[in-house]
Amino acid sequence: MFSGIIEEAAVVTALHKENENLHITMRCSFTNELKIDQSVAHNGVCLTVVAIDGDQYTVTAIKETLERSNLGNLKVGSKVNLERSMIMNGRLDGHIVQGHVDQTAVCTEVRNADGSYYFHFEYESTPDMRKRGYLTVDKGSVTVNGVSLTVCTPTDNSFEVAIIPYTFEHTNFCQIEAGTVVNLEFDIIGKYIARMHA
Repeated sequence: MFSGIIEEAAVVTALHKENENLHITMRCSFTNELKIDQSVAHNGVCLTVVAIDGDQYTVTAIKETLERSNLGNLKVGSKVNLERSMIMNGRLDGHIVQGHVDQTAVCTEVRNADGSYYFHFEYESTPDMRKRGYLTVDKGSVTVNGVSLTVCTPTDNSFEVAIIPYTFEHTNFCQIEAGTVVNLEFDIIGKYIARMHA
């Protein structure tokens, strides 16, 4: 379980393809606090730490994960948003995030709002997907690359988010531009409500 509050944007140092799997190695300031088998969200995708070497650690993304997320687009030098799992005795600063990416979206526009930024995203949407809760609502929550955000101006297949300078500078939003593919996790509460009314 995660909150969508990013701890760090880590840098990919190595990628190794093995059959249908992709081993992703990153350098991170809190690697010394990690342990094998620990869950960490990577651009919103919950993955298990499988190896640790100095200030670097490795996770493995399987075929299902690569097909549903943007992790297959990573390159050496890419920034990846990281969040360790929630400690249950603390405040929930974002919203309930499972680390289970629903689908990807494409950034279609980035606007500088004189101190903040607006990012517009479009995603595939069908009536069946909306019945499963794959949708956004005005002022609701959505997770983009693991970042808990508030939805602005949603349509059936798009939405905007406003990004403050801190989030822009401390996550991989600083690398997102028109055409960038991002990971989406829709709000779990919305999914349950949609399922009950389907």
